[in-house]
Amino acid sequence: MKSVIFAAAVASAAAFAPAQTGKATTSLNAFENELGAQPPLGFYDPFGMLDDADQERFDRLRYVEIKHGRISQLAFLGQITTRAGYHLPGAIDGAGDSFADFPNGFAAIGGPDSIPGAGTGQILFFIGALELAVMKDVTGENEFVGDFRNGYIDFGWDDFDEE
Repeated sequence: MKSVIFAAAVASAAAFAPAQTGKATTSLNAFENELGAQPPLGFYDPFGMLDDADQERFDRLRYVEIKHGRISQLAFLGQITTRAGYHLPGAIDGAGDSFADFPNGFAAIGGPDSIPGAGTGQILFFIGALELAVMKDVTGENEFVGDFRNGYIDFGWDDFDEE
């Protein structure tokens, strides 16, 4: 009886053992020395977007990643700032509605007390203008991918160093 119980315990414990899998790699040797590639993963490309890519394609995707990361950071900062009760002073429209009169978050876009359609259109137009005219390297003076200073802001501490 003891041996049957022991065999049942061993069999049930084997069900929780990790399954053996083959080693799969998604690293590419072409971009192994790029900024951000670090052990143990090395260059990590889980979707294979750079399988047949050249340096120009890599730089474009890096540029877009940095820009979208900055937009996400600003969106998060705007969300927590308005949730804390801080709003821009003044009126948002000609009718005299202040910024604090509208709700926070997605309710400001689609809720019952949301910003009117013309106001939402102005916001989207402004974002498009920033995307097309401002958020790019127009002077060719960028020191690294994602450098949008265009030669205007240089405090001396932000020089990119290869070390």
